[in-house]
Amino acid sequence: MVGDEDSIALVLNRLRRAHGQLAGVISMIEQGRDCKDVVTQLAAVSRALDRAGFKIVAAGLRECMVGGANGDEPMTEAELEKLFLALA
Repeated sequence: MVGDEDSIALVLNRLRRAHGQLAGVISMIEQGRDCKDVVTQLAAVSRALDRAGFKIVAAGLRECMVGGANGDEPMTEAELEKLFLALA
């Protein structure tokens, strides 16, 4: 992943939190918990994953626009748009 160490740490924290939330959702389903509670927690997992994805895109956007550290070609406007829409 591209980005500074702080951005990477934030993304990893968000993904770990989402991982824990998802484990909780699985447990809730196994326990036969109320549908409303399960869906509420599942929505929280979805938001956490979305935020992690947005942070990855935001942290790497500059590098994507000018080319990667490995000498990669810069992304086109269409490629950047497709990347954003993948999270929509």
